[in-house]
Amino acid sequence: MARTVRGRKGDTKKRASKKAAPKGPPKARSKPAVKKKAAVPVRKVAAKSAMRKVVPKKATSRTQAKKVVTRVPAARRTTVRRPRVATPPRRKVAAPRLKAATPAQRFTVSHLNETDYKQDGLRSYALYRDLGVAAASGRLCQAHVIRLLSPCTDEVRKPHSHETELQLIYVLQGWVKNEFEGEGVHMMSAGSCWLQPPGIKHTVLDYSADAELLEIIVPADFKTIELA
Repeated sequence: MARTVRGRKGDTKKRASKKAAPKGPPKARSKPAVKKKAAVPVRKVAAKSAMRKVVPKKATSRTQAKKVVTRVPAARRTTVRRPRVATPPRRKVAAPRLKAATPAQRFTVSHLNETDYKQDGLRSYALYRDLGVAAASGRLCQAHVIRLLSPCTDEVRKPHSHETELQLIYVLQGWVKNEFEGEGVHMMSAGSCWLQPPGIKHTVLDYSADAELLEIIVPADFKTIELA
């Protein structure tokens, strides 16, 4: 509403309200212009996307955090060629030697016969009775009975050794006195038995006139070494 205001001279004037009445339809507000971003070239976008780092998610109780993987563009990848190292030639390994097959054995038996004692054995001062084991075992083993001839001489008392795998002696009757390296002197009588390890140095010192021994040796053919 208009107010009545008195002037200096007493005149009354009607002042219009500060807000003027709109003279026409309201004008629509103009929106500010939006600046459009320039289109990024496809190549640059591809390069940026290739260089992006893949950040792993936080590790959970079931999964573990993975390391950050940096993708390198294919154009920047470089292949490192390792120099060829000459490998030494392989050594030829000799095939293991196979043991000879065990020869076939056959049954044999030997009964006492005085004519079987012959002076054709290892020692000239003894008679040997071959029990036929060597021929029946394909020379795998030898067994014979030895009768020592009296008297015991210096020829008998020579130290020696045998290259065998097994040598076992059993006294059938009489007695024999021997000395073994590292074992000393032993008196063997009827019923005594001993095993001589391969290569042991030993000496026959003396024996009785009726000394008779059973000897079993593996293999049937062996080497005897005379020692000073």
